[in-house]
Amino acid sequence: MGDNSAIEWTNATWNPTTGCTKISSGCKNCYAERLSPKLKRWGIKKYENNFEFTQHEKELELPLKWKKSKKIFVNSMSDLFHEKAEFGFIERSFMTMFTANWHTYQILTKRPDKMAEFSKTFYELFRFPIPPHIWMGTSIEDNASLHRINDLRHVKCYNRFISFEPLLEKLKNVNLKNIDWVIIGGESGPKYRAMEEEWAWDLIKQCKKQKVKIFFKQWGGPRPKSGGKTIRGKTFEQFPKLKILKTIHQKRFDKLKNSLDELRNKNQDITKKDKISQIIKI
Repeated sequence: MGDNSAIEWTNATWNPTTGCTKISSGCKNCYAERLSPKLKRWGIKKYENNFEFTQHEKELELPLKWKKSKKIFVNSMSDLFHEKAEFGFIERSFMTMFTANWHTYQILTKRPDKMAEFSKTFYELFRFPIPPHIWMGTSIEDNASLHRINDLRHVKCYNRFISFEPLLEKLKNVNLKNIDWVIIGGESGPKYRAMEEEWAWDLIKQCKKQKVKIFFKQWGGPRPKSGGKTIRGKTFEQFPKLKILKTIHQKRFDKLKNSLDELRNKNQDITKKDKISQIIKI
């Protein structure tokens, strides 16, 4: 974990929080829960609380140290929008993403309702949506979790994506309106639940019909690469089209970024627990 990642659709991982709580069927065999005790045994301080949700102030500025542009998966070992995540901490995480805007950030949550709530608050404060270099996404594993798409559509942002991983059943009538990108994958690990070809292929057809970009990640199995990533002789490794900020949003984003840069140049610690929005006005 860090500035290199084996996850096919990203380049690096950044975990300002660790730990989580299971809330749906896709969480049953959580790899992060399985890995956390091992990382604790290795003496990695971030995991001293094992899989209990924890915010890490010292991790907030890590992307600033990576000067080469990367796709960064935010919280591969947690959920930034966990019930216990403080809005002030989430806000400071986003301020890092705004400052280090040479990266692309991929934020994935099983709690898109809280993500939408945060984006609404952000919009009210700064009068522009989450910019296009930050992709906002949710995980969906079965028909019972399809409702998360509607919550994701309420997120005020430029780019939205869905990770259908682990895909646990055939999904019916998936409405992908205002969704830019879909990841599809089967479960991996010692207790993996096998994904059927019909489920994946039917979802691919629904994506094609609705003109949504597709990344077929893996079949899954005992290990992530056990089954490969080819389906019916084809591979799907598409990414969403790049978007640009509207002119009025760009001006407001630039003002916010300049304010953040000024604070850092004055050696003010913007990882402190106060909300950044209380000291920045644009």
